Amino acid sequence: MTTPLELDDIQGLVTRGYRTLTSACFLVLAATGPAVAARTALGRLVPRVTNGLAEPSDTAVDVALTSDGLRRLGLETYGLDGFPYEFVSGMTDPDRSRFLGDVGENAPRHWQWGGPAGPPVHVLVMLYARDGQRLQQLETEARQDVLAGGAFTETVRLGTTELSGREPFGFRDGISQPLVEGLSKAGAGGDQVVRAGEFVLGYPNEYGLLTDRPLLPPRYDPVGVLPRAPEGGADFGRNGSYLVFRQLRQDVEAFREYLDVQTRRPDGSSDPAAQEALAARMVGRWPGGAPLVRAPRYDDPALATDNDFGYFTTDPDGLRCPLGAHIRRANPRDSLDPRPGSADSVAVGRRHRLLRRGRPYGPDATGDGPGARGLHFVGLNANISRQFEFIQHTWLDNPNFNGLHDGPDPLVAPRLDHRATFTEQGRPVRTRRLGLPQFVTVQGGAYFFLPGLRALHYLCTAAPAGGQP
Repeated sequence: MTTPLELDDIQGLVTRGYRTLTSACFLVLAATGPAVAARTALGRLVPRVTNGLAEPSDTAVDVALTSDGLRRLGLETYGLDGFPYEFVSGMTDPDRSRFLGDVGENAPRHWQWGGPAGPPVHVLVMLYARDGQRLQQLETEARQDVLAGGAFTETVRLGTTELSGREPFGFRDGISQPLVEGLSKAGAGGDQVVRAGEFVLGYPNEYGLLTDRPLLPPRYDPVGVLPRAPEGGADFGRNGSYLVFRQLRQDVEAFREYLDVQTRRPDGSSDPAAQEALAARMVGRWPGGAPLVRAPRYDDPALATDNDFGYFTTDPDGLRCPLGAHIRRANPRDSLDPRPGSADSVAVGRRHRLLRRGRPYGPDATGDGPGARGLHFVGLNANISRQFEFIQHTWLDNPNFNGLHDGPDPLVAPRLDHRATFTEQGRPVRTRRLGLPQFVTVQGGAYFFLPGLRALHYLCTAAPAGGQP
């Protein structure tokens, strides 16, 4: 039996991507005052935070905190059962950086924000509005709420471009989102529906269990602001989610130049059609959105949002969609062991999904330099290690994914020593493209906790300073 979601206590970003709120910006803040002052300042913003009950038509506000941010507000995360190690240690922990491929150009020491040499990152305030003018008003109001009084300073403001449904490389974005149990229409998606506990703490996950979440001793919450957990304790984690934020710079010029060089005609002239076809093979979809497994030869507008397909029966050898294409790695669907093509294979994939809520940025937004373009990647999950980190390390960055050799993700993976290969399976022979450049670099990032509204209220009004009762 499905456990109903407590939408009034879940932040709105979890339940929807605010597609109708086309303007957005993100404020990354550092707590500089005492815990009491920081809680008071953040508490002024809490009434603006959007819940998951309805699609907002005007504005939306979401708030998330790093492990250090929770401690600065008085909640001790070290030693508190339920907060996972990867969240507590942070994205820039040296072992974690190596695991994620954040080395070389992607190393945190080069980041614009969130790196070890930069100012601290404690709170993420996410602002959305129906248009640019309304966003400016909302940002002014939010700054007055949280920055007045000096309890917080601004680490960085991250602007975005107007939401258009396309990412900077020119491809339709946001097509392959998981269908969430309790949020999707009854009967939609069949075995593609993912249990809510994969994204929201306090609900059964794909293993039929409750993902570990932070529980406080009842004496920490004597007036009962937080819900009580069945296993005992005040449930600070319920209705929360872990938010992965990574600012990804996309070298659009290098990508287009690579496509041009690789597809030149014998007379040296450019071949736009061949460029588009090569880009589609690297991504796994045409720029318009049609998947190559359904439209291997040309884009098909009728399939622009098609997401109901598999690989094992239709294209097991990668002759339509290359085995190393981006979307085939990010969501292998029915091609995973055990028993590829079966329900068991699909079930494995459901344990490694993300809700993606990213926004593009570009020259007309506050990015990381003149002309810089890219994506503010935002992923929501209940288990950072099993979901985001697994996808990044085991599927995207893995040069041996799907039986390949020296072939990490052709679009987003780092290039160690600038060596990478993109293989296009074919008959009678395959095509191997050597020396694939790096098109995406990490410019900043952090792991955040996106609390439920009751937990956010508790943190700002009732949390004991220093984690003491």
